[in-house]
Order: sequence, then C-alpha cells, then structure tokens
Amino acid sequence: MRRLPPLTAVEAFVQVARLGSVKAAAEELALSSPALSRRVQALERFVGRSLFERRHQAMILNAEGEILLGRLAPALDQLAEAIDMTTGEAEIVRLRLAVTPLFASQRLMHRLPELRGRHPELHIDIDTAAHSLARLSEGIDAAIVLARDIDPSLYAHRLDRNKVLAIASRRVVEGAGGVKRPEDLHHATILIHRDMPDTFETWREAAGLPQIEPGAVDHFDSGQLILDAAAQGLGVAFMHESHFDDAHDDRLVRLFDFDVDSPYSYWFACRRSSLSRRPVKIFHDWLVAEVARG
Repeated sequence: MRRLPPLTAVEAFVQVARLGSVKAAAEELALSSPALSRRVQALERFVGRSLFERRHQAMILNAEGEILLGRLAPALDQLAEAIDMTTGEAEIVRLRLAVTPLFASQRLMHRLPELRGRHPELHIDIDTAAHSLARLSEGIDAAIVLARDIDPSLYAHRLDRNKVLAIASRRVVEGAGGVKRPEDLHHATILIHRDMPDTFETWREAAGLPQIEPGAVDHFDSGQLILDAAAQGLGVAFMHESHFDDAHDDRLVRLFDFDVDSPYSYWFACRRSSLSRRPVKIFHDWLVAEVARG
C-alpha cells in the first residue's frame, strides 16, 4: 500500500484552507498556531510543493493547493461522517439559518426535500428576521442575504448575479396614461425594497436616463409584498430578474428593454470558524452545488 501522509496533517491543511487563517484553524482544532503550522508544513513536505501563499495574518491557497483541497476535503468529510454514524453522533444535527423570505419561498423551500433525502439527520431552523449578519453566532449559524458585498472578516459565497428590471401590472401599461416609455415614470409610483435602495438609481443611470424623477417612491421590507403590490397596480417595482421569473405571476410584465446589471447579489455567509461545523458545511456544499446546477 502506498504510504499516506498523517491524517492530522491533512486535517490541518483542510481547516486552514477553509478558514484562511492559521490562528482560526488552530482555535478550531484546539492547537497552538506553531503546532498547526508544523502540520501544514509536514503535508507540504510530503507532497513536495507549497500549497499556500503566505501573507500577513492570512494563508491563501495557491493553484496546487486548490486542486488538492478539492480532492481531500470531500474524503475527509466522508471519513468524519462515517465516524459519526458509527459512534451514533449523527442522529440529529441542527442548522440555524437566517434567510430572506423571498429567497426562501422562491429558491429554497422546494429544494429542501432533496437535501433531506441526502441528509435525514440535518434539521434546519428558519429565521427570516432582519439584520441576520449581525446575529451570526448569536442564535444564527449561517445566513442567506441580499447585499452589495459582505464584510471580509466573514466567509461569503456569492450565489447569483442578476439584472434589475422594471416590473408592473399589465393594467399599469395598458390604456391611456399607461407607463409605456421610461419618461412615463415621471407620474408613476415606484416600489423599492429597503435592502436594495439603489436599484432604481442604478437602472436609471445605466439606461442613460438620469433626468427621470418618479412621481413617488414607496419602500417595502418584503420582496413578496412588493411583487403583490406591483401585481395589484400600485406602482412600478424595481427588482431582480430572478424575482420576476420565479414569481410565475401572469399579472406582472417587464417594462422597457434595458439590460441593467444589479449591484446586489444573494450571498451565503457565516463566520469562518462556523464553516467547519458539520451542519453548516453540509448545507453550504449542497447549496453551492444546487446553485451551480441552476
């Protein structure tokens, strides 16, 4: 049998790669930083090459490290799961997930049965309250948020890139006085989500129409309520293309023909130390794979 590196060296490498810091990985594994560094160096000696770019207070995987992580991490996770199953510690694992209500209803809930089929031991507490990132590690393990970017002290994975659309009820478009041209927004009410305050400004500038000033601006803290308000003819909503497509609401139509990149994206975020916890890791890997499949 071919000689293998020490399992402790493999574990140290994977933790540093996931957390991006020797200090954070050492805390997770209850080791001193020098001891953890020695384990990583032992693996590098074994494979005969450097696996990280070493920066001040950070360890960044190089290309060869990325390849090795992709091969080792799944095997290490399977090994940990096998041990849990054998020792009876896999009966229930619980994830406390904060998620925006519209993402949950449009893009998450119908996929969860597949996750449950793969991991019946994983149970998820859903939290749709605001300020989820501020509550990480204070009742929340991970969050799916809509934001421009994420604090670099947190682990974050972008889940999508989107377009900003003008969305309205058919009756807002049809008939005399309908909103048929961008200039017609001068007498219209526009609907904006509080988590996406710059959507209209971004759309207006990208469309080359900085002079457009709407008749009024109404703000909502619920994406579903904005869609409902638009469908009822209460105004023109500026939302993401995915929100429009996933609504499957025949009352709604897209206005105009401008292809405008949104400054906002959905992100999966958690504290870096949380990513090594089994429920967070299971959900993260499954969600990223689901997003990649579309």
